[in-house]
Amino acid sequence: MASRPTVSIIGKDGAPTGATHPIPAVFTSPIRPDIVQQVHTGMAKNKRQPYAVSEKAGHQTSAESWGTGRAVARIPRVSGGGTHRAGQAAFGNMCRSGRMFAPTKIWRKWHIKVNQGQKRYATCSALAASAATPLLMARGHQVMTVPEVPLVVDSALFDAGAMGRTAASLGLLKAVGAGADVEKVKGSKKLRAGKGKLRGRRHRQRRGPLVVYSPETDGKELVQGFRNIPGVETCPVTALNLLQLAPGGHLGRFIVWTSAAFKALDEIYGSTTVPSAHKRDFLLPSNVVSQADLTRLINSSEIQSSLNAPKGEAITRRGAVQKKNPLRNKQVMLRLNPYASVFAQESQKKQQ
Repeated sequence: MASRPTVSIIGKDGAPTGATHPIPAVFTSPIRPDIVQQVHTGMAKNKRQPYAVSEKAGHQTSAESWGTGRAVARIPRVSGGGTHRAGQAAFGNMCRSGRMFAPTKIWRKWHIKVNQGQKRYATCSALAASAATPLLMARGHQVMTVPEVPLVVDSALFDAGAMGRTAASLGLLKAVGAGADVEKVKGSKKLRAGKGKLRGRRHRQRRGPLVVYSPETDGKELVQGFRNIPGVETCPVTALNLLQLAPGGHLGRFIVWTSAAFKALDEIYGSTTVPSAHKRDFLLPSNVVSQADLTRLINSSEIQSSLNAPKGEAITRRGAVQKKNPLRNKQVMLRLNPYASVFAQESQKKQQ
């Protein structure tokens, strides 16, 4: 949750321009890692492509069981002769060249529906986490040289496609202190372990800064300027994606905002009392308890002055007291029934 009232707008040389802007209300949203991880898991499944093994796999041979009486298993065996394949077990999932157990089918449930309210809540939480420097550092981003977080760059630097070239875009990132994060990404490129490197996923590398821009004000030329920088991604402010805001379901993505995109957040997401102008019937999520220190709340003068005086005297409860049988212990019986002594005396008189 961001606590600073305003944020400075950074110029081309990395120094503040003198202009400031209030922190949008979305940065005060509750940070919920559980919701973010659940929504991310569901959304990430919606890009999967169906796969399955061939229906004929493992059954493209003639095989028949030899039955009983041959001191071998009853599994079907390849017929014929003249080759080592003849007589070998076939079809079963335990057999060489047999089919797999429960062959995969393309009608598996590949995609997951995620409620719109949950996706919006997760997006707000991811945005709020992007304004917390400890979360950015915990995620591995190199932000020690960044002037402040969230980092807002003046939109005037993107006029007339000024950042349409990679050299200009990289120079801007270095000027505002994001160059260390880009260098970290460049050094993290490694060869993938396993068969994935044969399937178009040959390398793995970390994620770098995410540049959020306003297409109407900043233009779209900056996408071409940033797309060839390792680890750097771009996203329009009107279509923020949780898969980019919290890669892997981990909060704390380092975001470089343009001033136009930063100013549009209040209109897009609204506040806890003012609804969004772009998302129908949406109010920002708010904390159930804004102050978690209950002891401080209860003992505060405001609450104590409104409480009624305690009724009755304080009751002192005796801790672990041994229970005694009143039928055998006279003192315990008298405590329970004061008339017991009189009753005992009358009983003795009657017996006499």
